[in-house]
Amino acid sequence: MSTSKNAKVGLFFGSFNPVHIGHLIIANYMATQTDLKEVWLVVSPQNPLKSKQSLARDQDRLHLVRIAIDDNLKLRASDIEFSLLQPSYTIDTLTYLRERHPEKQFVLIMGGDNLPTLNKWKNYELILRDFELYVYNRPGYALGELENHPQVRVFDKVPQMQISASYIRESIANGLPIQYLVTDPVLKYLESSGLYKNNRKKE
Repeated sequence: MSTSKNAKVGLFFGSFNPVHIGHLIIANYMATQTDLKEVWLVVSPQNPLKSKQSLARDQDRLHLVRIAIDDNLKLRASDIEFSLLQPSYTIDTLTYLRERHPEKQFVLIMGGDNLPTLNKWKNYELILRDFELYVYNRPGYALGELENHPQVRVFDKVPQMQISASYIRESIANGLPIQYLVTDPVLKYLESSGLYKNNRKKE
């Protein structure tokens, strides 16, 4: 059984709408400075707690993640949730991936701002029972009572940038530059595709 669980894979869920360097810095840190073998960026088609109004098409967001990490062998884009029932819930995705890849040990990566509200997630008890959580501490957020849970590992030194995808979308819609906020391949695709250009500040 020990050999079947050798490959420890981190799952970094998100809308990635669009993916930006803040996402990539966190994913790369987890992939290179922890015991994870690799990190999968799982593009979510619909977050049950968020409106779908501002989401770009699933395939566009997936493509942006793929071209953003194309040169990093320890990062991978995953569209696994596209084929699952929507809205997508983390426990369902985790369970499906474990059944599909019994040779891998999946770890859930999340920000410290999400840990205190984990008890609002579907079947959160099963997540804590069956999966490790790698939590990157976010300044200004208390981790809550789950901080010392045996399945939770907190990382305090993960570099973070105050960049939001909504800021990037608003900047594009208003014709403002987003250079350095996204990778060059993502920037070129956004410019050539016109993605988010018709977005308006309605969120």
